[in-house]
Amino acid sequence: MTTPDTNERSRTRAVYVISVAAELAGMHPQTLRIYERRGLVTPARTEGGNRRYSDADIAILRRIAELTDEGMNLEGIRRVMHLEIENARLRAELDQARDIAMYAIEAAEGKRAGGDLVPLRQAVAVFGQRPSIFDQ
Repeated sequence: MTTPDTNERSRTRAVYVISVAAELAGMHPQTLRIYERRGLVTPARTEGGNRRYSDADIAILRRIAELTDEGMNLEGIRRVMHLEIENARLRAELDQARDIAMYAIEAAEGKRAGGDLVPLRQAVAVFGQRPSIFDQ
């Protein structure tokens, strides 16, 4: 059984040589080298210096291809990809803030339902008379 952590690890594990990565992404290997020089993708390196691409790298290369097909230049692609990453980070932060707010609301509702409050019996006290709260 694969856990999310295991799945993420296998997705980021660099296993593909440049020729296989290029074929999977539908590009020429030289194009991958250009994208690396431009900082759009950063493959892992073996001790011998050979590039190794992961499934996450292949997904990035495919996204670059989509944006290129739409007529975007490499600097525009870099900016779009940076904004997509920032957008994903902000969405995760918003989801976390929502979870915290929901937890706080649920906790507050639990207190209103009688969790921590002590019931108080109220009565009008007239000076000189015994208050009715002492009556059984």
